[in-house]
Amino acid sequence: MFTTAAVTFAVAALVSAFMAWSIGAGSTGSTPFAPAVGANAISTMRAAFIVGIFGFAGAALQGASVAEAVGSDLIGGVTLTAQPVIVVLFVAGALMAFGIYTGYPIATAFTVTGAVVGAGLALGGTPAWGKYGEIAALWIVGPLATAALAYGLASVLPREDVPDVYSIPVVAGFVGAVLANVEFAAPGGPTSLSAAAAASSPVAPPATRLVVSLLASVVVAATVHRSMRRDVTAGMYRFLLAMGAVVAFSAGASQVGLAVGPLLPLTAEFSIPTLAVIVGGGVGLLVGSWTGAPRMIKAVAQDYASLGPRRSISALVPAFLLAQVAVRFGVPISFNQIVISSILGAGFAVGGGDGVGARKLLVTLLAWMVSLTVAFTIGYGAVAVVPWL
Repeated sequence: MFTTAAVTFAVAALVSAFMAWSIGAGSTGSTPFAPAVGANAISTMRAAFIVGIFGFAGAALQGASVAEAVGSDLIGGVTLTAQPVIVVLFVAGALMAFGIYTGYPIATAFTVTGAVVGAGLALGGTPAWGKYGEIAALWIVGPLATAALAYGLASVLPREDVPDVYSIPVVAGFVGAVLANVEFAAPGGPTSLSAAAAASSPVAPPATRLVVSLLASVVVAATVHRSMRRDVTAGMYRFLLAMGAVVAFSAGASQVGLAVGPLLPLTAEFSIPTLAVIVGGGVGLLVGSWTGAPRMIKAVAQDYASLGPRRSISALVPAFLLAQVAVRFGVPISFNQIVISSILGAGFAVGGGDGVGARKLLVTLLAWMVSLTVAFTIGYGAVAVVPWL
């Protein structure tokens, strides 16, 4: 016979699944391949299919960091119980669904963070000012940095005195070096390719990690260079699609925590492994990407900027870097915010912003701010006013 606690947890899990679907249909499903779709490198439906696969992989292999931060680091002194978790996830998911319906990408991290903090404070918790500082820094500085880097790359890649056959492989080599140091889930704890090599090498770990990073950089750069020597345009598009896959992976890693993080405080009572919850969230992202992402892919790809392959690459590389920084430090961050900022930076390199939809961007920024305020207010109000919560 089911207990009240079990039924309540089941409802919370269903709302979490809805949230995972909303995120998959929105930020993780739409943004990673939007520049590639805008550059006509891939169709919308194929992009939605591929991003779902890589988003699931990222959730399973890198999702624990942000999930644990959302579940326990945003508020001090209290632990969210099942009823407030239902409120948090429902509010955040409803705002995400509204964004999908209207075509305006809602910043997922804003809605979840606002709702969790609001509910936690209503329960008598204390603000986690240190974590809020990290979040604010990444939310404010991160988009500015990605826009600036995207602008710089988009200004260099099209130059006649910097041939594509050399400039793009250099960018690819840098991405390869970063990937060699990205941490993945492992039986003994998170580790990277370079760290695993250092652990089994007789050479000093820093030297081994440097060698592995350089080797990965050379291999990736050489592969892209060879592809572009055969056909510059085809090689460029292959690298653009590879970057879309890498960004989709990073999106899944950073966004799954927003869907399942609030659920983690409840899992100990039922002895449910954290990995099982995260993988379940990854499945939700996958389904959301396949069923709901095409509409948002079109919105981000066509409404925000019309970028060619070079500037699309310029937009995706900074997005990948910032996402991995967020995952490493366990900071919830919106992928819509990251990629749209990158698209904006690359778009301004087209000629002062002629390729950027200014009105659309302004409305999106307003939607982000409103969603944070609304999520906090409803999260706090519902838990403070309704006694059974």
